[in-house]
Amino acid sequence: MLDTVERISARDIVYDVIPKLKATEKLTNNTLRDMIAEVENSDERNRCQLLQQEFELEIMMIQMNLDHLLKRYAQEIQTVAESGGNDAGATLELDQHERFAIDSAKKLYERARAIQAGE
Repeated sequence: MLDTVERISARDIVYDVIPKLKATEKLTNNTLRDMIAEVENSDERNRCQLLQQEFELEIMMIQMNLDHLLKRYAQEIQTVAESGGNDAGATLELDQHERFAIDSAKKLYERARAIQAGE
């Protein structure tokens, strides 16, 4: 079940959600690619390739919905970014797609960390 939040601070978007999404992208682009190249077992290679595709699709969906959020609240996000994180910024109201994207980003980040840890 998703830990749906209806509101989030602009600072959390800029300094938590977006960096975690970028770290997840890095895992997809680097770690999984390296795992695929190193695995000799074709079943394991296929599993890693499917996992990479799953991550890529999930990231794309999250990015589309985050882009919508960033456009809706461009001024609020810019204010927080310019403050260097010193300002919590406005509390942003999320629509259902944005809530799902935020929750998905958090869960995908945790999955990525587990993969990096070899779990």
